[in-house]
Amino acid sequence: MDLKERCSVSAADAVDYKGSPADKSRTGGWIPAALILGIEICERLSTMGIAVNLVTYLGGTMHLPSAESANIVTDFMGTSFLLCLLGGFLADSFLGRYLTIAIFAVVQALGTGMLSVSTKLPQLRPPPCNSAVAGQCQRANGLQMGTLYISLYVIALGTGGLKSSVSGFGTDQFDDKDEKEKSQMAYFFNRFFFFISTGTLLAVTVLVYIQDEVGRSWAYGICCISMVLAILLFLSGTRRYRFKKCSGSPMVQILQVIVAAAKKRKLELPSTIAFLYENSPEASRIQHTGQFRCLDKAAIVAEGDYEVKGEIKSPNPWKLCSVTRIEEVKMMIRLLPIWATTILFWTIYAQMITFSVEQATTMERSIGSFQIPAGSLTVFFVGAILISLAVYDRVIMSLMKKWTGKPGFSNLQRIGLGLTLSVIGMAAAALAEVKRLSVAREAATTGGGSTTNATLPISVFILIPQFFFVGAGEAFIYTGQLDFFITRSPKGMKTMSTGLFLTTLSLGFFLSSFLVSVVKIVTGGKGGQGWLADNINNGRLDCFYGLLAGLSAINLVAFLGCAAWSKAQSSEAGGGLEMMKSHVEEQC
Repeated sequence: MDLKERCSVSAADAVDYKGSPADKSRTGGWIPAALILGIEICERLSTMGIAVNLVTYLGGTMHLPSAESANIVTDFMGTSFLLCLLGGFLADSFLGRYLTIAIFAVVQALGTGMLSVSTKLPQLRPPPCNSAVAGQCQRANGLQMGTLYISLYVIALGTGGLKSSVSGFGTDQFDDKDEKEKSQMAYFFNRFFFFISTGTLLAVTVLVYIQDEVGRSWAYGICCISMVLAILLFLSGTRRYRFKKCSGSPMVQILQVIVAAAKKRKLELPSTIAFLYENSPEASRIQHTGQFRCLDKAAIVAEGDYEVKGEIKSPNPWKLCSVTRIEEVKMMIRLLPIWATTILFWTIYAQMITFSVEQATTMERSIGSFQIPAGSLTVFFVGAILISLAVYDRVIMSLMKKWTGKPGFSNLQRIGLGLTLSVIGMAAAALAEVKRLSVAREAATTGGGSTTNATLPISVFILIPQFFFVGAGEAFIYTGQLDFFITRSPKGMKTMSTGLFLTTLSLGFFLSSFLVSVVKIVTGGKGGQGWLADNINNGRLDCFYGLLAGLSAINLVAFLGCAAWSKAQSSEAGGGLEMMKSHVEEQC
């Protein structure tokens, strides 16, 4: 059988579960990809089902202050996304994506099981407020909080580990050198975010309702059981999966370039790049660029750069790096300005699952005899995402193709639109909170006392604009970021660039915790209330939202500057990318 015949039945660069070349007729395609997406839906169901309603549990059951409850939620979410870097490193360097998903899915199932038990046992939560001495609420003790923390961070470890590999393993099921399967891969990417949103929608509706009306232990038990079933389905497809071999961590490759350049920082660059070291195949080389020239010193050939093993002489990668390897690192560096200016969006996103939910708990949520769970208000957030994606796919893209010839907004334009919508969302949130606080003060005056446990006579639906604008913003910024970080990164570092994208979510949540702590200290005053009081009816959450709107507007201006710089550099760096994309055209 010649090369063409072998390529027609075997997927490029992929093997089956036995390690043999993957047969296209028996492996890969939509069925294995669907089994992988099942894991992602259950992960979203668990993580978001816990996160969107956790703040009400911390405040109402564990009796923690408002700001502290919000910070626990954002720290939990931030850690989940930060651990994606660990999962990506293990998948690239040691375990592979299949084992990484299987192991960390089991870890997440274990975490949700622990959380189900911790919320069921009476000794792991404080007594209700009405049974406490003198009518005061007793805060959860160290054992109770410690058990809760362990459960949450086991879940975070599972989420981070499997989330880093799900999308990559899904695309492994399609051969990008086969035109038919390449189009299927594009479809998989387009629908991946839809499945994430579907899992979130189930979480904020069905799961939150079960938490509030049936019991949290039942809801978290459902999460555990659904993840176990998803794992079994995932494992059932083992014989059908295509596997890619571990290629080594991109982080190590980046460090090698930095270390080699630092060791040779005192050397002079040669007059022409022809004297710089290059060992990459001609078809896969990246054109040299003039930016970050200090890194070019890693390609200067010097004494002691080579190691001799037996009769083989090879360069030490910590002393000598090829021009192509250096250019790959430069491409990653060019991502950083956009990376930095998208972090603040996820800080605003964090408010939708913390303070916005706390606002909802104080407001009128009835529709007839049905009481809407406070955490389920985020259904408008998820609805805005799905509506925005549908309108963009079906209407905006068609109109732009008809009028301008372009298939839609560029990735940078989508990111900019998402940031703009987040500014509007925070401004709307501030205005809604001004109205809510005025009603709270009036109720306190006419009621002759505190409104701590009273439902304010104001409809919760005035919060819809903030959920809608930020949700629509996420639809654009998430897809824009994912597109930007994948298309602007080297082929061998796409897992790394996806992890870099996910760290913007992580740092956004951590930044939210930091800002809440700082505002709490600065505005607390003698009474310790300030903008973020223990009871939000006594605080000035509108000022905090206004602060975020102002910071977001400044960040938007900074993004526009970074986007202009990134666009100016794309033509120089783009030539190298095109060379990478066109290699091995004569194979398969």
